[in-house]
Amino acid sequence: MILDTIATPADLKRLNLKELESLSAEIRGLIIDVVSKKGGHLASSLGSVDLCIALHYCLNTPDDSLLFDVGHQAYAHKIITGRSDSFTTLREYKGISGFPNCQESAFDVYTCGHASTAVSWAQGIAEAKRLKQETSKTVAIVGDGALTGGMCFEALNSCGHAQSDVLIILNNNELSIAPSVGALSNYLNKIISAPVYNRIKSELETFLKHFQVIKKLSPTVRRFEEALKGLIVPGIFFEELGFRYFGPFDGHNLETLIPTLKNVVSLKGPRLLHVVTKKGKGYVPAERNPEDFHSAVPFAIDSGNPLKNPKHSFGEIFAKKLIALAEVDERITAITAAMPKGTGLNLFADKFPRRFFDVGIAEGHAVGFASGLAKKGLKPVVAIYSTFLQRAFDQIIHDVALQNSGVIFAIDRAGTVGEDGPTHHGVFDIGYMRIVPNMVCMAPKDKEETEDMLSLALTLESPVSIRYPKGEAYSLDKRQPVELGKAEILREGKDVCIVAVGSMVKTALECANVLDESGIHGAIVNARFIKPLDEDLLKNIAGTFSLIVTIEEGNLHCGFGSAVLEFYDREELSQSIKLIRAGFPDEFIPNASRENLLKMYGLDARSLARRIKKILLKEEIVWQRSR
Repeated sequence: MILDTIATPADLKRLNLKELESLSAEIRGLIIDVVSKKGGHLASSLGSVDLCIALHYCLNTPDDSLLFDVGHQAYAHKIITGRSDSFTTLREYKGISGFPNCQESAFDVYTCGHASTAVSWAQGIAEAKRLKQETSKTVAIVGDGALTGGMCFEALNSCGHAQSDVLIILNNNELSIAPSVGALSNYLNKIISAPVYNRIKSELETFLKHFQVIKKLSPTVRRFEEALKGLIVPGIFFEELGFRYFGPFDGHNLETLIPTLKNVVSLKGPRLLHVVTKKGKGYVPAERNPEDFHSAVPFAIDSGNPLKNPKHSFGEIFAKKLIALAEVDERITAITAAMPKGTGLNLFADKFPRRFFDVGIAEGHAVGFASGLAKKGLKPVVAIYSTFLQRAFDQIIHDVALQNSGVIFAIDRAGTVGEDGPTHHGVFDIGYMRIVPNMVCMAPKDKEETEDMLSLALTLESPVSIRYPKGEAYSLDKRQPVELGKAEILREGKDVCIVAVGSMVKTALECANVLDESGIHGAIVNARFIKPLDEDLLKNIAGTFSLIVTIEEGNLHCGFGSAVLEFYDREELSQSIKLIRAGFPDEFIPNASRENLLKMYGLDARSLARRIKKILLKEEIVWQRSR
């Protein structure tokens, strides 16, 4: 196999075109084989194989900086840059990350996983090289979906204004995760369908050069020139921003792509090379259904069918309840940022297309847009993954909470998300939502409580967040009405009180069963509310138990346990009890399965039981000695 001879990108340069095409097929075969077993971002990575080969063939990485926006499409890059032998460890703990990771390889410039970022990085790196008088190249690969993000527009504007020496590769596959939406997506599709541009561009440029003297004579002539360019040059949008535009080119045709890249790379200043690729290229099921293979679960290669039948997720439970509520309340609208299927809102869109809005990869805009809907008396529900909602922090504060608008934030994938790793774990939302004035923060223990909390949220006039985890929805068989700011006692006990929130309630109940084996009887409280806290209940358990344990699937800093501790300190109760806070420490959580991560950080039922038992045993020994 040719792939066996590729240890670094430099090895590509000795291959001829036919060998490069064979290598492309081998890389696709390896990606399909590994992802079918491990899961991962299949469709986008298959679509960019040829582009990655061409870029590494034409560049001198890692001296030349190659940046990936998001990183969904970086599998071929990893394989080419010396990681083909270890690629079978994809997304495993201490294995190959599913995204670029600068701690993994010098070829990965950034650890990344969020969209619309790479152009900003590229300009910063390019300007640093200019100041340091370095001559290496700076190239960023950006998907057309990322162009819906404001950060990307800001960076394009800045690059064009400063004439920074960057090459932007616009990988246009008409999809971000779901099909790309918006005016710019339509514009790019018009470029693809207008090959006449590539035939007459040189003639047009020659004509306009001769036109320079004449056009100075009359504003009317200058307006005519701009109109003419706008009609014939589809890349005028990027040209007007200060970029030299090239394309569109077939992103799978190495015979054309490589000489084009060589020429464009040799130029100076801001350049944009527009290539057209197909998500899922080389694997028919992924070509036909690229959204299903965006973040694929393990599947059978021959059919593309998942190896396990997917169960109803919390997102689906939320979406179906939202549909039921929207049947009787026409004020309800739903908003997502390029994740209709992932959040379950594709179901809402099918039922209420006029009340559904996919704004593309633009989380800040999604929240600001929702505030406008709320201002006019509607009930907008914004469904965004926890890790991506971070990108809208200012809008949450300024556009929603400051206005005390009734926007509901459905925070999907709250907690760990397993193998996607540190860029995608939703472990910060408790901290960044609970500090916001006017915000009500809830976390359901199971699927029934998810439904009940959504119903309650729609009756409130203030902003509300509901966080729920990734994975299969379950029922804990005990359903009590949800009242604002009221927790529920799920189990009585006398030795320790465990106050759990959200997904950790199930773990707390399992922990209590383990403690029973040692004769330790734990009470279990389902907090339900991160904000406002059930202060009456917290006072009561402080007067009953000497040991209280809080459990949360989130970062401990500014987390739920911190809120409880702050309350006890404010009420001058912190000296009379021992409060143990269980959660994730002040570090980025690696990629591994959720089950393994909970064990690693002592958050599984048995680890928690051992910790509680050790504390109680130590206190009993101290008490006996003091006698």
